[in-house]
Amino acid sequence: MLLQQNWVSPHWAWQSLGKSFLLFVFLMLQTADLEARRGHQFVWKTGHWGRCVGDCGLGGIRSRAVWCTHAEGWTTYHANCHQKDKPENQRRCFRVCDWHLELFEWEVSGWERCGLVPVAGGEVGAGACITAQHGLQRRSVRCLQKLNRTVVADEICEYFTPQPPAEQACLVPCPRDCVVSEFSVWSQCSTGCAKSLQHRTRAVIAPPLYGGAPCPNLTESRACGVPACPLGEEEHTYSLRVGPWGKCRLPHPKDVDLAGRTMPGFSSDSRERSTSGLQGSKPHQRAGEVEIGYQTRQVRCVRSDGKNAALSQCVQDPVPLTFKSCVIAKDCETSEWSSWSACSQTCGWGDLAPGFRSRRRGVWSVAVGAGKRCPELEEREACSAGGKELLQPCPRFAWRTSEWKACQVSLLLDQQDPHRHKHIGLCGGGIQTREVYCVQITIEIGKHRLKEVTRPVDGKLCLGPAPSASQLCNLPCPSECVVSAWSLWGPCLHENCQDHHGRRGFRMRQRQVIVEPVGTLAGCPHLIESIPCEDPVCYEWIVSEGICVTDHGKCGPGNRMLKAVCKNKKGEEVPHHLCSDLPRPEVVACEVPCATDCVISEWSPWSSCSHSCSSKNAEGSQSRTRSILALPAEGGKACPPDRALQEHRACNDHPCVHFFWEASPWSSCSEDALVTALNATVNWSGEATCGVGIQTRKVFCMRSSSGQVTPKRCPESIRPETVRPCLLLCKKDCLVTPFSEWTRCPTACQPGNATAVKQSRYRIIIQDAANGGQACPDTLYEERECEDIPVCPVYRWKTHRWSHCVLVPDSVRQTAPGHSEACGRGLQSRAVTCLSEYDDSANVSDCMQWAGAMPSLVQECHVPCKDDCTFTPWSKFTACSFDCESTRSRRRSLTGK
Repeated sequence: MLLQQNWVSPHWAWQSLGKSFLLFVFLMLQTADLEARRGHQFVWKTGHWGRCVGDCGLGGIRSRAVWCTHAEGWTTYHANCHQKDKPENQRRCFRVCDWHLELFEWEVSGWERCGLVPVAGGEVGAGACITAQHGLQRRSVRCLQKLNRTVVADEICEYFTPQPPAEQACLVPCPRDCVVSEFSVWSQCSTGCAKSLQHRTRAVIAPPLYGGAPCPNLTESRACGVPACPLGEEEHTYSLRVGPWGKCRLPHPKDVDLAGRTMPGFSSDSRERSTSGLQGSKPHQRAGEVEIGYQTRQVRCVRSDGKNAALSQCVQDPVPLTFKSCVIAKDCETSEWSSWSACSQTCGWGDLAPGFRSRRRGVWSVAVGAGKRCPELEEREACSAGGKELLQPCPRFAWRTSEWKACQVSLLLDQQDPHRHKHIGLCGGGIQTREVYCVQITIEIGKHRLKEVTRPVDGKLCLGPAPSASQLCNLPCPSECVVSAWSLWGPCLHENCQDHHGRRGFRMRQRQVIVEPVGTLAGCPHLIESIPCEDPVCYEWIVSEGICVTDHGKCGPGNRMLKAVCKNKKGEEVPHHLCSDLPRPEVVACEVPCATDCVISEWSPWSSCSHSCSSKNAEGSQSRTRSILALPAEGGKACPPDRALQEHRACNDHPCVHFFWEASPWSSCSEDALVTALNATVNWSGEATCGVGIQTRKVFCMRSSSGQVTPKRCPESIRPETVRPCLLLCKKDCLVTPFSEWTRCPTACQPGNATAVKQSRYRIIIQDAANGGQACPDTLYEERECEDIPVCPVYRWKTHRWSHCVLVPDSVRQTAPGHSEACGRGLQSRAVTCLSEYDDSANVSDCMQWAGAMPSLVQECHVPCKDDCTFTPWSKFTACSFDCESTRSRRRSLTGK
């Protein structure tokens, strides 16, 4: 039987296997379809990268939001998007801090030439130009690391200073075309049989500017019509070919005339080359030396067939200069580098905490002529003072604030009207201020806890925005006490309901405070008045009317059921038996008007009593009225006569004779012996002057017409209290921060005649004194003169006389045609030395650092030739007269031809 139950038909098994396979294939297709739809319908979205946070330097982290969205725009679970395509939501970044200011800087290139701005359609400068056109010029702006001049992200430099503009508008003047003269006449043709050309030229009157049309050809040539030459008798044209200048070299010693005449460029006494230069501080040191030599170039006369010819064949062209004086080039020479200075790093801050060290070198000899200029004389590099575990953590800084000062309205008024000085009774919107300052927070080594140094430091050290130093406030405007009108006089009540034997009672009326007094010494007037009365009661029935129940039908006369509640004089409900001695109204006649009856309104309240103060023993009267609302219809009940619409009753409220309690102002809050003992027991606030005190005042019974009377005339139950507890304000001493550090004295030297440099320090009031506390100190700012400020050394350049004019040697000059005379342009040099303030010889580098630019060592000169026009030096100017229109003059004389 068991076998029969477990046996499965082969046909059914194959069917089951087929169904499973189909189910598997279906699920695979569904999964593939889901993946396909997921790829098309769900995509990753990212937000903007946030600010770099974390440790300074490379330890920063930047984050952004990443979410999965449907193609229709709605957000869904991250699982619906491909995880392998998920964008990163965090990346490392460089966190910029204040001390990085020494590491990075903006590098700004010069402005490029102003170019025209393309307009719509791609055309540049379309339209007629009148005076100028709008242009744009650009420059390169990059953020660089100072040490190795590598380019970094712009946001690092933007942390300290805004990025300088890379573009600016400019004006391009209108293009101006080249202007040339008319052509000259054609030159003469040669008389021979050689082929020749005629030439004509024109000159440039105004060159092209701002993109104007270039100049046309300035020369034109044409062939001359001449007969052909016989064979072998062709004529040639000749032209000059000028070569480059050769190397500057010194003259050969043989250029010195052995007969005693010194060639230009040599000293007549020493027979040495004429040199001058910079004298160093050491006798053997030549800080700089100038040697004047000469350089030549080749000038050839070339025939039209390419062969050289004598210079005399090129007489039609002026022969250019073939020699000139020059300065022998010498490179700048520097001393060896000094030793590295100590590392400036004194604390550790994150992974990137560089210090700096520097070294210097001096100048032995400055560059002369075309020699290489001096390199940088100071070098800086990053350094570390040792293992970071040995360094104390760098301090951190945080913003702190003082308490808010009192609200001032005059600050706003002064901004609107600076010339207004008197502000009386100011109130309303104002401004209150507080001090905002930066403090240093250090980490105690070994304890790993923050220790705050409360002295203020430079606000540039605190990161993030500073808290607000001002806020709007409101100063309540002074207002008098406003009270309501008096209520009606109440019933005659017992003074003491516990004693029913007394026949003395009071009737009272009240008023309420509508507006509390603000900013005034006067308080509110009394709020309760009373008058004596006879037959007082302690309780009374308070009756409320029910509905009117007619005797017959829905209208007509009937009775109104009254609901009576027994209440005491305080208005509190009490048991009914306390009112048993008083009549209790239960039913009152009433009438429900029928539809056709006259409709009359309810009675108005009783008017005030007509009793006057002059006849206080006589009775007064009160009245009330009602009016007809609708006239009766036919067959309805008629309206009552006019006299029935009014009611009168006698009254005697004695409103002119009333009594009230008057209280003096409360005294200031003071300590009492019992209260002091209680404060010491409960330890209110830990300070002897804080806790609960008492205030007292005097109370008088007053009569409205005659002033103070005996207290028996006023109800004792409403007598104001004469003693009340109060909160003693604690004494608040003035709190000030410690003085800040003295501002740094300049480390750089100061000129000897400079004014005295001072350093200062300050402290800030963070809490003003109040309630008799210790007053604030008078001195919040101090300054003193800096001591031991180095005075800048005084160095000066001393220039010596110019040497004679050095020309090209005669041996070189005589090889050139027409230059046998020793005259013309040359060079002369002079010595320049560096002197200290005591006129001692000093190092050249000292003068380069402290004395400004070095005077020139070489200048051009001119030796007049015998046929040149020469003059004597100018005389001195004549004296100037007092006449405003007079002139002064000087003269010179002609000496040459």
